[in-house]
Amino acid sequence: MANTNEPSTLTGSKKLYGLDHLRAFAVASVCLFHYGLSFPHPSWLPRISGFGWTGVDLFFVLSGYLIASQLFAKIAAGKPISISTFFIKRFFRIIPAYLFVLAIYFCIPYAREWEALAPLWKFLTFTYNIAPDLRIEKTFGHSWSLCIEEQFYLLLPALLGALIYFKAIKKAWWLLAALFVFGFIIRLYSYQNLVEPIGSFTGQRTAWYKWIYFPTYCRLDGLLTGVSIAALFEFRPLLKERICRYGNLFLIAGSLLLAAAWFLARPLETYAFAILGFPLVSIAYGAIVIGAVSPVSFLYKYDSKLTATVASLSYAAYLVHKIMIHITQDLLSKAGVSKTGIFMFAACVIAVLLGAFVVNVLVEKPFLRMRKRLLDG
Repeated sequence: MANTNEPSTLTGSKKLYGLDHLRAFAVASVCLFHYGLSFPHPSWLPRISGFGWTGVDLFFVLSGYLIASQLFAKIAAGKPISISTFFIKRFFRIIPAYLFVLAIYFCIPYAREWEALAPLWKFLTFTYNIAPDLRIEKTFGHSWSLCIEEQFYLLLPALLGALIYFKAIKKAWWLLAALFVFGFIIRLYSYQNLVEPIGSFTGQRTAWYKWIYFPTYCRLDGLLTGVSIAALFEFRPLLKERICRYGNLFLIAGSLLLAAAWFLARPLETYAFAILGFPLVSIAYGAIVIGAVSPVSFLYKYDSKLTATVASLSYAAYLVHKIMIHITQDLLSKAGVSKTGIFMFAACVIAVLLGAFVVNVLVEKPFLRMRKRLLDG
């Protein structure tokens, strides 16, 4: 999961309830997917969580949209982009909670969901997702999406700065299109040359994740989709107005595209999904995001304290969910509770939310207050 736990507002706009709903849905989807994939679970869980891995792609779209919108608003207003302000905001939003959870993983072996743990430098440099050895580097493996996010945060301001310097910002659509096409080409190459030649099914599956699922250059579709939506909304306001008249239709269209991706992903580790599946999922979620920020849509209008609360805890929940599920199952199973029962499932869900709340209160909020003082001062 990428960190998109930014306020669900854009400059000068009301709170966007729709984005809170999507963020809550995304983190719930990913956590349930990991529960059904990596831990003992009720027999019915995989039937509802099997496609939950796409919640990460929804976070990518949200992140691309929110971050790019902030930068594009500056460009549209003719104001310079403050690189220092941008990185101060990102640092205090992401790094403290990440380092806190990373310290738990390295200092408290009992908290690890697997014995295998990658070297510390891979986590500190956000390079875990570059060709990980999944046989011996499985613990805190969900940090791969955070690596992609951090690499995105480093590259986007620099790229925008270069486009502004060379007065090529109006031609950036070509760059977005070229990057989309590059994703198709690099996944095609990776599958044919790094996955397909491996004979065994197990070996192909491991290679698929190593060379297609994790690498940044193969997973740009969601971020590019979010950036494209932000660019269209900021620089084509009349077109935005027309599009947003059909918010509920975009929600329906996005859901139908997502259903098509679900059928294509059976099984996931295939040639067809490697080439077409990721962009299809990203475009589907892009349509849903457009619907969620359209004033006519029901997601935009519906204010829910539950989804707002879950959304506010989403980043912390993503960081700690495997730790909390692992510890909860270990402790309660020693007391005779079945690991595959509904009581264990409910206890794990509550534990994840409590763990996220603790990280939010002890780490996230103090550093956000520190960030505010630093930027206001």
